[in-house]
Amino acid sequence: MQEFLVVSAIGEDKPGIINALSQVATESGCNILDTRMTVLGGEFALLMMLNGTAGNIDNVTRALTPVAARYCLTTILKRTQPRKIDQASRPYRVEVVALDHPGIVREIAGFFGNRQINIEEMETGTYAAAHTGTPMFSLEMTVNIPATTSIAGLKEAFVTFCDERNLDASIEPRR
Repeated sequence: MQEFLVVSAIGEDKPGIINALSQVATESGCNILDTRMTVLGGEFALLMMLNGTAGNIDNVTRALTPVAARYCLTTILKRTQPRKIDQASRPYRVEVVALDHPGIVREIAGFFGNRQINIEEMETGTYAAAHTGTPMFSLEMTVNIPATTSIAGLKEAFVTFCDERNLDASIEPRR
């Protein structure tokens, strides 16, 4: 019977971290199902989902401790189950660009959360606008829209929401 483990790791960015963590997973007999990794400032951050037998998961749990210590990583390990996907929902991609200011993420998350629409993935960043250097904000996310939600009504409400906040945005089916 397959078991599942989510590994969260954060620490100073150094070469070889991903290689070491993936080697531990492989040598423990686990399969890497899903991974998200980024560097924020000078910090490396990783989320990784593994699966394997109960013995494999126990092995990887023990083997991760010395690797985390060697790379000065703070880790959290959590056993989980495969995600149950609502087949009646539809994935949509949301993109937003705006002048950077505090509160954009909270407002956008609130728009979707208040409508019981789950945010599946989200990536945000800031950059300097070409020529002017003005601080800009960008957001890309995937939302899972319930089949009972009117797409036309949602798009209209989202456009109004964004216009009121001077956000340049789009919401389209994810391909």
